[in-house]
Amino acid sequence: MDLNVATEFYRRPLGRDRSQGTYTGEAFRDDVLIKKINSLAPNEKLYIDFTGVTMNGSSFLEEAFGGLVRKCGFKKDDLKKILVFNFPRRPSLESKVWSYINDALTD
Repeated sequence: MDLNVATEFYRRPLGRDRSQGTYTGEAFRDDVLIKKINSLAPNEKLYIDFTGVTMNGSSFLEEAFGGLVRKCGFKKDDLKKILVFNFPRRPSLESKVWSYINDALTD
């Protein structure tokens, strides 16, 4: 399954939580990302494409992806099996996202 952040969410996502605006990591995670993950068939991957996104703030990425583990109860190992990223403008962001997932604390 494909998810293009620019077309299905916003081209310039920024910020951690909803108090900081409309297109934040929390909004993306709760309104778009979780729904996509929950609709995957067994063994299906979610290809998250950042083509067309002109801003990828660290607070947005940490809240969206680290928050899956920290706040939503997803397991890191499960996410590693299903999430595939494409950051055409800054490929190094993929390793950042995985570090946010790896560093997320569970309650």
